[in-house]
Amino acid sequence: MDMRLERVPKENKVIIDHMMQFYLYDFTEFLDIDLEATGKFTAYPDLDTFWELATGKYVFLISADGKPGGFAMVERPFDPVEGEYYMTEFFIMKKYRRSGLGSWAAKELFQTFKGTWKVTQMRNNTPAQKFWQKVIGNYTGGRYTQKSRPNNGNLSQYFKS
Repeated sequence: MDMRLERVPKENKVIIDHMMQFYLYDFTEFLDIDLEATGKFTAYPDLDTFWELATGKYVFLISADGKPGGFAMVERPFDPVEGEYYMTEFFIMKKYRRSGLGSWAAKELFQTFKGTWKVTQMRNNTPAQKFWQKVIGNYTGGRYTQKSRPNNGNLSQYFKS
């Protein structure tokens, strides 16, 4: 499989908008979210800020054999106390899960943005927790820490790339 990771220019934002619907659909398993009367999920909040200059936000399209297979959103927090980079959102279409595409893309992002990272999963999203523990564990040789948030139970991994 030919795998690619490319920044999404603002003129192609519609691709992320469309894929976000599938991403949000996946989250209905873990969150109480509903469709609007239009049959779509509510738009992702502040998506446009990912294309504004000097925000420290980046959007990537993950492609498989020239077709959209997922996306990643990375932020540089203004207060990097927990990490210089934060994996804001990460989505791989079900068709490509367990194909190596997600692991490959995550490692590419870690290599692209060298520094300290924070990756978080919802407390009840065990498939995502297992994925990230495996990917980060393999990438770091097991050198990462993991914490559960007392306020919401979400799980985060911290490591250096």
